Amino acid sequence: MEEILQNKDAALIAMAICTLSMMAAAWGLAKMWSTLIEAVCRNPQARKDVSLFGFVGMGSIEAVALYMLLVAFMIMKVIK
Repeated sequence: MEEILQNKDAALIAMAICTLSMMAAAWGLAKMWSTLIEAVCRNPQARKDVSLFGFVGMGSIEAVALYMLLVAFMIMKVIK
């Protein structure tokens, strides 16, 4: 992997792409929370079902963000 990332400019661009994906995950979480709140406001009886699927979706989105953070840190360590 070190041979691939000898070009520091390419490594910095890869880290920027990881940062953009973390930003997209944050936007996705905000969108999911607002949709979850809206769904519960429209139908309060469905709160239990909506919450279950909402938390599973939020966990998936957070996993993507954490994986991208890990990749960015790995790239940062290699080009150091």
